[in-house]
Amino acid sequence: MTNWVGQEFSLTLGDPAHGGFCVGRHEGRVVFVRHGISGEQVRVRVAEDRGGAFCFANVIEVVSPSAERISPMCCVSSQPNGAGCCDLSHMTAAAQRQWKADVVSGQFRRIAHLDRDVEVELLDGGPTQWRTRARFAVDRDGRAGMRRYRSNDVIVDLSCPQPVDGLTDGIAERRWTPGSELHIAVDSTGERHISEQIQHKVARRGTARQKAASHRAQSARRTAEKTIEGSGRAQEVVRGRTWDVSATGFWQAHRNAPTTYSSVIAEWAELAPGETAWDLYSGAGVFAAELAAAVGANGHVDAVEASAQSVADGTAAVAEFGQISFHGLPTERAFGELRPNPAVVVLDPPRSGAGRAVVSSIAEAAPRQVIHIGCDPAAFARDVALYAENGYRLADLRVFDAFPLTHHVECVGIFQR
Repeated sequence: MTNWVGQEFSLTLGDPAHGGFCVGRHEGRVVFVRHGISGEQVRVRVAEDRGGAFCFANVIEVVSPSAERISPMCCVSSQPNGAGCCDLSHMTAAAQRQWKADVVSGQFRRIAHLDRDVEVELLDGGPTQWRTRARFAVDRDGRAGMRRYRSNDVIVDLSCPQPVDGLTDGIAERRWTPGSELHIAVDSTGERHISEQIQHKVARRGTARQKAASHRAQSARRTAEKTIEGSGRAQEVVRGRTWDVSATGFWQAHRNAPTTYSSVIAEWAELAPGETAWDLYSGAGVFAAELAAAVGANGHVDAVEASAQSVADGTAAVAEFGQISFHGLPTERAFGELRPNPAVVVLDPPRSGAGRAVVSSIAEAAPRQVIHIGCDPAAFARDVALYAENGYRLADLRVFDAFPLTHHVECVGIFQR
């Protein structure tokens, strides 16, 4: 089969697909197209072709535009060779939410075999200036910028509309360590924290056989971190409680996401005093604090988190709750350490989702209900199917537009037997 990279042709775009694409077809092949809207007639250029039944392309001309098309709100990502930050900024806010709803419901049908109407809810705040944490690459000349979509190339342009006011002030004018990565956070007090992270190859000694046996030993790296501005400790406030956390550790990107998700958990958990709850992939324990308040001093909450820094931050933040126990382990290895018979299990796994082993272990504990948060619709739909295999049905679902201008979306589901 001839490789199509660089070929141009016209298409009528079909349904949206997971990942920020519309589906088109040309000469018997599926074409996943960026920067389009369903129903549009466009001209595209193929950017990636691995052979087989499909390839990837970018819109280079809109022949018949959708009524939902607007001038792109992000000039960094709107070009065919642009960054990957704001892949839906060329459509209205309502169209973005409908796009995400269609993708989530489509993943449910295809993967979970479940028909579900989906409504995507707004978080407080507008479609711009919502991101409180961002990472920027630094090129060989010491200039900060965004990475080109599916590339390590750096686009020296910081005009993406996602970051909160002040996050990128003065960053473009400064020169940084070539090849480093900037981690910038603006916390709940408005203080900005800038960290420069530099990866260095680690020299490994050993015989030729030992070196050949482990490719990872040859490519192992260590990261040096240098605080440039701020204390490096972010003060984050959620529902009246303050967390003193690492400015480079995990925290929800949207300024209003932690409060919104905590409120949903507080509403759905329906815990009684004295009961036990688990908070898996707990981070610094934001959700664990909600659960602890519900179970009271005679109850118990097990919080599981693999990051030692997050465990330390969380332990300090919730010290007043003697009923919370942190476990510094990967979730997959932690179940034997947890108090049995949880009434409620809350989990917020990484983008890859929980997976079969974790879902099965949760089901074996037989909680009354499970509250699962997921930021990838395909992984979330797969986990929905796994819960069903273990006798848990999706009782309620809320979907949040926690990443405006992008194809990303957050799903929060409650599962019951």
